[in-house]
Amino acid sequence: MTYDAWAVAAPGLEPLLEAELRTLGFADAAASTGGVRFACDASGLARANLQSRLASRVVVRLATFKALAFHELERAARRVEWTRMLGPNASYRLRVTAKKSRLYHSDAIAQRVAEAIERAVPGARRVDGPAKDEDEPLDDTPHALGVAADAASAQLFVVRFEHDRCTVSADSSGALLHRRGYRQAVAKAPMRETLAAAMLSAARYDVRQPLVDPFCGSGTLLIEAAMMARRIAPGSWRSFAAERWPEVPAEAWARQRAQAAEQVLPKAPAAIIGADRDAGAVAAAIANAERAGVRADLEVLQRPLAATQLPPGPGLLITNPPYGVRVSERGPLRDLYATLGRVLREQGRGWRFAMLSADRALDGHTGLRFTERLRTSNGGIPVRVVEAQG
Repeated sequence: MTYDAWAVAAPGLEPLLEAELRTLGFADAAASTGGVRFACDASGLARANLQSRLASRVVVRLATFKALAFHELERAARRVEWTRMLGPNASYRLRVTAKKSRLYHSDAIAQRVAEAIERAVPGARRVDGPAKDEDEPLDDTPHALGVAADAASAQLFVVRFEHDRCTVSADSSGALLHRRGYRQAVAKAPMRETLAAAMLSAARYDVRQPLVDPFCGSGTLLIEAAMMARRIAPGSWRSFAAERWPEVPAEAWARQRAQAAEQVLPKAPAAIIGADRDAGAVAAAIANAERAGVRADLEVLQRPLAATQLPPGPGLLITNPPYGVRVSERGPLRDLYATLGRVLREQGRGWRFAMLSADRALDGHTGLRFTERLRTSNGGIPVRVVEAQG
């Protein structure tokens, strides 16, 4: 069976995700706004979910049809093969959007689709869930989703109306793919794992060279770098919705997990060093690294920025510094950015510097000349990944 798959990407990450999927063996991967389309079989679907560091989720198109009235929607929805993804007594949830269509009332659309599902699948039960992915918090527990625990494991179907055409897709991922499973301890202003991986990708991280993050927080950049360096699949510790699909053989997932495990290197080829002045952040980073199985690959220190010591280069200093919109106050940040620039100028000969930037004025206080590598958002704030040479 061949799936028409769509890997969802955060804004700006589409070209990086296309390149990643091609590296994973999906030669037809094609980026467009919001994600990357590709074809795959059951094994490929497992590989995309297990191995992608950049996708937010992977959905599979089940049907597309035109509907100008509810009776047309009802008839078409009954033709969808819901039993491919739902077994008897399974729970499911719906996410419905409608734009520029005669059928625009999302609740009424959802009611018709739910009736078709429950007619096709004995004992199928609809549960409520978040209206959109952006509402889902960074915490990895079902309780943090703000929904019942069974909703966290319910099969998600995405129903999208646009210009009177309806597309029905099944989510193959379950929880968003940034939920690797290792991060339970967080510090202030945490970033998603997918954004950390995107920063490393945009900065062209060379795993053979040392990496330093002087504002490591709960260690997301460090851990993602260590996982890249050791070729650890980001989905190694979690489950996925498609593993429960009746039509997907269990051996497809078992085989992909075994192949992913065979690729893992025993240790990172070069030093990966993080620091933070906050003891709680350092403790969180160490605890998360332990859960990710990369604690031995990291050196995590409690120290202020001014005490940064870079090992012999070349290397990459990469970080998500406070930028005043969410953390601290803007006044003292000017001095902090100036110190950041001074560290790189004094010690960083041959080093590259990449950071997440939300304020060009603060960037200027580093005294460095930046090149923009990526534009995206972090917690709804427009940000850029910028790079400078030491």
